[in-house]
Amino acid sequence: MAVPLTYLNYLGGEWKSASNKSVEASMNPANRHETVGYIQKSSEDDLFEAVTAAKEAKQGWRKLSGPARGEFLFKVANQLERRLDEIAEMMTREMGKTLPEAKGETARGVAILRYYAGEGMRKAGDVIPSTDSSALMFTTRVPLGVVGVITPWNFPVAIPIWKIAPALIYGNTVVFKPAQETAVTAALVVECFHEAGIPAGVINMVTGEGGVIGQAMADHPDINGLTFTGSNGVGKKVGQSALARGAKYQLEMGGKNPVIVAHDADLDQAVEATVSGGLRSTGQKCTATSRVIVHSGIYEAFKEKLLAKIATIRIGPGLDAETWMGPCASENQYRTVLSYLAKAVEEGGTLLCGGGTGMGRELEAGFFIEPTVFEHISSSMTIAQEEIFGPVLALIQVDSMEEAIQIANDVKFGLSASIFTRDISTMLTFMNDIDAGLVRINAESAGVELQAPFGGMKFSSSGSREQGQAAIEFYTEIKTVFVKA
Repeated sequence: MAVPLTYLNYLGGEWKSASNKSVEASMNPANRHETVGYIQKSSEDDLFEAVTAAKEAKQGWRKLSGPARGEFLFKVANQLERRLDEIAEMMTREMGKTLPEAKGETARGVAILRYYAGEGMRKAGDVIPSTDSSALMFTTRVPLGVVGVITPWNFPVAIPIWKIAPALIYGNTVVFKPAQETAVTAALVVECFHEAGIPAGVINMVTGEGGVIGQAMADHPDINGLTFTGSNGVGKKVGQSALARGAKYQLEMGGKNPVIVAHDADLDQAVEATVSGGLRSTGQKCTATSRVIVHSGIYEAFKEKLLAKIATIRIGPGLDAETWMGPCASENQYRTVLSYLAKAVEEGGTLLCGGGTGMGRELEAGFFIEPTVFEHISSSMTIAQEEIFGPVLALIQVDSMEEAIQIANDVKFGLSASIFTRDISTMLTFMNDIDAGLVRINAESAGVELQAPFGGMKFSSSGSREQGQAAIEFYTEIKTVFVKA
């Protein structure tokens, strides 16, 4: 096996070691004895250097035309596409998701870059009639300046790119802090920007602990906007720090996403989507199905089909061709999921399948947890209220659609929700009454398209939207211009 490489920070167009010379290992969650690479454990000094580089580069980058900035993004997309297999394999080794999922995510990153490269050709404002017939009045959009990007480990290519690409196309420069758990994958993505010849300082990457680098980003007076995806608790701190100094911020935090299975649902379709939406990527998606709310009339039939489907799932390392579900992404996440399983039993939930880690000696070195299903779950239980981020489904039985929607809305989150029904009236009621930013009918909860706005309600989001043309609302400000002849 090759000797693990050490990956550096990217500051002002150069690869640099952390100023404190501190590094840490990034481990393979499918085999805790394998080191994927070594990453920088940076200090505030490194973050300050990154911000200075971004600040110095922002004027030159802003003055480029939109099409010129777009050409750089097209070049980055080409580099990412050229290295797709390599980056996807590293993602699987570092984070644990299966190789087909990793390849799909990396391909999505390519598509996002090309989508936003094209945004450089779109309009940036509107002409507005003035009451003065001899005057011209119009709006234009201007970049925020330096944008801080803080991303999680579950989508280490797609989420950084869907933040960085719009930030850049709209004229901002970027300071990027990836999750430490997937910092090697992040470094490979940033290498694509470097290989594309992006000007020095336009994108910078600093790796390190969130409490050090992330907090320093939130507090830094020269970071004009912060975009964050991660946990609810950390997101609140980021938002509070940004608000205190008047910086713009965008938070995408979590979900406790329901799927409702109505009495007239196609059960095979509902089961397939529930398993895919809840258990792919080991349930480590913010849009993953967590609560399965099923009408009592078809509950037993649905449960039987669900358990039969789950019994066919093959668990193992993501690089194995036959693996359907990989490990939890880290030891910390593994222990968190196990604590929620114990809590569910303690509070009276009935374990139908899974719940354990004993899957054979060949998997003992990894952070593997069986797909798990509980029933006899009430809406007040912890398993029905808190985001678990693991391969866990909670079945909740209801007698009416009104009860189903009431339970679906009975959480602090409101990211995504889906329903399975053939009845158009039920569909319309669900669309109107569900508290979620992403609503899907006869489809799994975990589906996001890059050209459509993405974000949640309640504690899932700060209210802004990512992706698609909606991204311009966060990364720019409107300037109204009045010209008198």
